[in-house]
Amino acid sequence: MKNKTGLLLLILLVLTQNSFAQQKDNLAPEATAAEATLSFRDIPELKKAFIDVAPTDKKDGIRVGKLGIDGGNKAMILTLAQEIADHKYGNFDSFLIAHKGKLIFESYYSRGRINLPHPQASATKAYTSLALGRAIQLGYLSMADLDKPLVSFLKDLDSTKFVEGAEKITLHKALTMRSGIRISKEQREEFEKTPAMLKGQGQVQAYLEHSAPITADSQSFKYQFDPILVMQVIDAVVPGTAKDFIKNELLDKMGITNYGWETSVSGLPSSGSRSSMTSRDMVKWGTLVINKGKWNGEQLVPETFIARSTSKIVNQSDEYDDTTSGVSDTAYGYFWWQADFSTGDKSYLSKSARGGSGQNIYVIEALDLVVVTTTHRPVDSSVSLTATRVLPAFIKK
Repeated sequence: MKNKTGLLLLILLVLTQNSFAQQKDNLAPEATAAEATLSFRDIPELKKAFIDVAPTDKKDGIRVGKLGIDGGNKAMILTLAQEIADHKYGNFDSFLIAHKGKLIFESYYSRGRINLPHPQASATKAYTSLALGRAIQLGYLSMADLDKPLVSFLKDLDSTKFVEGAEKITLHKALTMRSGIRISKEQREEFEKTPAMLKGQGQVQAYLEHSAPITADSQSFKYQFDPILVMQVIDAVVPGTAKDFIKNELLDKMGITNYGWETSVSGLPSSGSRSSMTSRDMVKWGTLVINKGKWNGEQLVPETFIARSTSKIVNQSDEYDDTTSGVSDTAYGYFWWQADFSTGDKSYLSKSARGGSGQNIYVIEALDLVVVTTTHRPVDSSVSLTATRVLPAFIKK
């Protein structure tokens, strides 16, 4: 009996090794040139999920390793990946893990492709925040400027037409979704009829003319268009345009070349949504943050800005906590989310860029972990999945 058991284990080991070997012979799914021109919703579904425990070195600036050997419980992650492939949690498109600076797990499902930029939704806000940080690193702004009136950086505005309290809006307030601007639905519809008035800084002028008065009460958290204000400041203070600045001083330096970033009605890059990134490039954004603003040894964003933007500034526990899934003390920083992920008797601070339904980058510094998910609705929360299923695979017993 003992010999039979040993033989069965040997056969299982051989089959497992062969399975992974065959998997490595298959390249990650790529979108064809024709598919790359399609709307994301028209991308054909993958016939089979791609799950890789030893990602390929694509010479794209990302170091690679092997799940299990370079960290993580392989069996736990593969079980989760198979459940995702079986659509147990809805429509995931990708799921990647980097540990200690190495990409050690990479998987694609449904509409996910290794070379296809995925719509980022509100994760775009986090990139806008880091672009402002880059401007600070290069001296076009200072950390002290974050507490100055935002309108002081915009020289094309007519302050005589502002509503009362406009000077109360600082960069700090805008970055935490607390500008206090309140535009009625009717006024928004009027703006849509005359988009020409929103060109350039006219967009901010229109908001500050037609908002309700800015008060201490109105400067409460409201998930709205405040990133527009931040992008306007970036465009005003950097040489050239915000679009060129972001490309030359951030994206190019990180080797991010295959992306989409749409233009808003103002003519500036969209700031709250409407960017697209590949899943691997999302790993790069997370790596930049976990390395405290450094990329390949160069300080792209000040460490002090990273620390503040990813800190708990505005409490959002009442709306976003999910204590049954180990997610508590949720808060908002500078367009970055924070929450405590608890598993067993241990708790870990998670910092994340979050976009609608699950375009998320999780940074867990205590575990030297970056987790990336992309999805399309309907889908279960990747926040709770990361807390309950991914973290335990990297916690030593």
